[in-house]
Amino acid sequence: MGKPDADGPGLPDLPPEWGRVVVPDDASALAAEAEQVRRELRRGGRASGRQPTLALPLLVLLVAVLTTLAGLVAVSWPRSSRTYVPATPAPYAPPAGLTGRSLPALDLVDAGQSPVPLRGLLPAMIILVDGCACPSQVAEAATAAPTGVTLITVAGDRAVAAPPAPGAAAVRPLADPAGGLRAFLHLPARPGSATALLVDRSGVLVKVVPEIRSAEDYRADLARLGS
Repeated sequence: MGKPDADGPGLPDLPPEWGRVVVPDDASALAAEAEQVRRELRRGGRASGRQPTLALPLLVLLVAVLTTLAGLVAVSWPRSSRTYVPATPAPYAPPAGLTGRSLPALDLVDAGQSPVPLRGLLPAMIILVDGCACPSQVAEAATAAPTGVTLITVAGDRAVAAPPAPGAAAVRPLADPAGGLRAFLHLPARPGSATALLVDRSGVLVKVVPEIRSAEDYRADLARLGS
């Protein structure tokens, strides 16, 4: 059946404490020993408290399911609906103390970029059109201006041609590239609106209209400029 390892040529040296090892000619003769080894391994696994090898795949599957559910809850969770309502800009008022102050000696420029001393055009109603050309409001002011009062439109970067105003006073279009008037007033240009200044012949600021809405905003003060 089998022969000891010591009698067989070519076998490696085995530890002497193993004793005499016999290698069978038929592998089926080892079935009983193999079954005994498997039983001992199973008993050892149960004694050590090890779980079956399916525990790890089940844990990974559980984590994947929980992650998917959390994502679905985050997407479908009802959110508070907020409707954005743009704020309506409130009319702004000129800084206190402007009325009664002397207009600074500024040089504006005409369409040919020639300097024009502002004080040489007084008394005047000055309309700042850097935020809006506002032709209808300029024409209305030209109609209301009394004789002897200059109506001036002032653009921010270039001279703006005045709209035709038949039967009304002439309009002098100028520009203020340096922004001297806005700096003096501390009033920023607002899109869609024009600002008016009424200045008497001595250079004193009589009235400031931050946003012209109608001729009634300045009519009485404009009439007094010509007296």
